[in-house]
Amino acid sequence: MSKKAIYKTMIIGVSLAILSACTAKTQSVYKPELPTGEEKSSIYIQRIDELPQDFIMGMDVSSMLVEEESGVKYYDEKGNEEDLLKLLADAGINCVRVRVWIDPFDSEGHGYGGGNCTAETAAEIGKRAAAYGMSTCVDFHYSDFWADPAKQMAPKAWDGMSTDEKAGALAEYTEESLHRIMDSGANVTMVQVGNEINNGMSGEKGLNNKLKLVKAGCDAVRKVSADMGKDIIVVLHYTQIDDYKNTMEIARQLQSAKVDYDVFGVSYYPYWHGTMENMTQVLRDLSSEYGVKTCIMETSYPYTDEDGDGTANSVSGTSLKLSYPVSVQGQANCIRDIMAAGIDGGAIGLFYWEGAWVPVGSDLSSNKQLWEQYGSGWASSYATEYDPDDAGRYYGGSSWDNQAMFDFNGRKLPSLDVFKYVRYGAVGDKLEITTVLSDPDIMKIDVSIGGTVEMPDTLDVLYNDTSVISPLKITWDEDAVAAIDTSVAGSYTILGRAVSDALPGEEIEIGAVVNVANINYVVNPSFEDNEDGTPWTSVASGGGSAPTDIQDKESDAYEGTKALHYYKVTDFDFNLQQEITGIPAGKYELTSYIQGGDMGENALIYMYAITGDGTTYESDHITVDGWQQWKKAEIKDIDVTDGDTVLIGYRVESAGGGWGTIDDFNFSLMN
Repeated sequence: MSKKAIYKTMIIGVSLAILSACTAKTQSVYKPELPTGEEKSSIYIQRIDELPQDFIMGMDVSSMLVEEESGVKYYDEKGNEEDLLKLLADAGINCVRVRVWIDPFDSEGHGYGGGNCTAETAAEIGKRAAAYGMSTCVDFHYSDFWADPAKQMAPKAWDGMSTDEKAGALAEYTEESLHRIMDSGANVTMVQVGNEINNGMSGEKGLNNKLKLVKAGCDAVRKVSADMGKDIIVVLHYTQIDDYKNTMEIARQLQSAKVDYDVFGVSYYPYWHGTMENMTQVLRDLSSEYGVKTCIMETSYPYTDEDGDGTANSVSGTSLKLSYPVSVQGQANCIRDIMAAGIDGGAIGLFYWEGAWVPVGSDLSSNKQLWEQYGSGWASSYATEYDPDDAGRYYGGSSWDNQAMFDFNGRKLPSLDVFKYVRYGAVGDKLEITTVLSDPDIMKIDVSIGGTVEMPDTLDVLYNDTSVISPLKITWDEDAVAAIDTSVAGSYTILGRAVSDALPGEEIEIGAVVNVANINYVVNPSFEDNEDGTPWTSVASGGGSAPTDIQDKESDAYEGTKALHYYKVTDFDFNLQQEITGIPAGKYELTSYIQGGDMGENALIYMYAITGDGTTYESDHITVDGWQQWKKAEIKDIDVTDGDTVLIGYRVESAGGGWGTIDDFNFSLMN
């Protein structure tokens, strides 16, 4: 027997021992006692009206077996050790999702990590889940390791095959694997044909080739469904749904190719994939325009910023631009709202991704040993042979432990119960403010020289019970406000007290900094406010389309994350403009920043301002010379009469291949 076969036999043997022990405890199908009305809890959960009875409450637990093999134990909130799957069932989870890789092992039988997930793994998890009354969603990646928009590598066994040969191998593998999983006792109700296949599948990137593989997979699932006499939902899984146009184009391509599938599945991570409102609209339009069902196949949210295993977290509170606090309550509220937004869009279910992927060792040294031995990190060093550019360089632990619904020691978090409480709601122990939407310690208030100070009288906040809407009422130090001199530039710190009608007797001390300075009259000066860039307009000579867009990329923005981006393969030109109205009289200056390159020797770049009487002011001509080499454009002594209208803008002329970003405009009175 080869080393590879011995290693696989050892892994399966350990797993079967665990399965045998669990099966002995769960001879008959377990039926959890779920709420029949609103309940008391340690957290608040707002009920979701019109929640479908058959809504899929799912969780991906693909790493479960290697977690257990690495010594991880799971506990209820009281600290009692329990089978993970029983804890999930008791929390309202009714379907588990498991990824399947074809051969996640090197030539010596060492696992690549990430759960070493195979069809045998799915069979074991599925059987155990069935004993607790849960169905299984099989997530075929059709690769030997992670498949996502950036990576869709063909499995080793398919290396060198033509597309037709791959399609045949894919169909055969799908049928064999599904029979094996279902024969184990798993209640398979849903199958994914590919994982986040926006940009390819099994090494095929061309649309026609990818569709050929997708059709082969869908047809194979239909065949198994007929053979087994069981309805199985066929899912095609995509991501990047914040790109509405491209998402709808994918659905159109599937319809045009007559692909036989049931559900358009999406990944929706709130910190990566746009607003929930956009997600709802995408799901709704997919169903109405293309007649398919939809499902949120992956989502999550962090409960802590701490790192539990020595591997940096994928997301943290400092990187999130959301109103949900990074806390157990925040995690529950976020998932509840994603679920509600999905239901509003017609989704049939939601899967939380890897909610039980917790640290495995007591320190980094023991973690590394376990990750390598059992594959309980996201990747082991053995994955280098298959994925040298990513796993081979960054192998290690889980960057997801702060988004689990169990703490670092495996104890269930109250947020897991969001799945069972959303139908009727739950009342927490104590109403509290979780998020102040304006900084509670320092608020910045800008006042123009000669202007009037207007202190805010309320402060918007969020509560742990999201059904409560009660802004704070602010009382400021009146003497300090009266002492502000707006005739000259200056800065003043004003103290105040804030109270909430929802929390009688409680008071928050707050402060505000009032800055008396020159106002920037540019609307949307850094392109952060509107996705379409309004009120900016960008037009090429002759009224043609300009090669510009609003780019959301922090490294290409001077301030914030967004900037006006330009690029075109062939020669191009454009004017970027905004009209500013109702400006007080005075002498003004206009500034902005630009970076770029490859614009050619005859490139022309300058900024301008045109006042109401037709007077034109121009900056010096600008030369850009590389990425993040920001150049400041500046025009001084712009004469403006009271109530004047000023047109500000940029003129850009470039050779083909030129690129750049423009950001951070300021039009204000000169000091």
